[in-house]
Amino acid sequence: MIPPRSDAGQAFPIYITVVAGLLFLALAYLAVGQAAVNRSGAQTAADSAALAGAQNERDQLTAQWVKVLVDPTKWEDIFEGKVTFADPCLRARQLATQNDAALNYCPVPGMKYHVDVQTNASVGRSVVPGSEHFQSKASATAVIERLCTFNPSDGKAAGKKALPQLTCKDHRTWDLNPDDLTDLPKPQDLFDVHLANDQ
Repeated sequence: MIPPRSDAGQAFPIYITVVAGLLFLALAYLAVGQAAVNRSGAQTAADSAALAGAQNERDQLTAQWVKVLVDPTKWEDIFEGKVTFADPCLRARQLATQNDAALNYCPVPGMKYHVDVQTNASVGRSVVPGSEHFQSKASATAVIERLCTFNPSDGKAAGKKALPQLTCKDHRTWDLNPDDLTDLPKPQDLFDVHLANDQ
């Protein structure tokens, strides 16, 4: 007699193929997840670096404004960022390094501050060929926005020893007395720093 055929033997190769396919898909999804985490880390580093550079520049603008406070004719250039800065890229580079990334691009300072970074770590080995050599890149732009307006001729027009009144965000005003400069606006009172959408 011919022994009855067993379907188990025929199904086993199909089972192995299906399991292998599912395992490959799982590893592929893992690689995608690793790439997403790496990309997120790059964006965090870029955002931090751009904000750090812009905040450093904002602090320098404020310091320069304080130095020329008694000469309102020089205020406008400072509020427009048309002055010379010490390198704020140093601070941006420090923040990128703290986020395990390298600063690839850092422009000449301006009121819009753009940086490009690249992660030090790669995505790692995966089923995707070459992923162990792939390092994520990201960019970010931080904007320095003036918050105050003034009329340089206010004090002179009044015919008295006075400085122009600063009118800042939320209608806050600063009446500056050249004989008592102890109560001055802070950097965040004069300038706002925020991230902008990169186009």
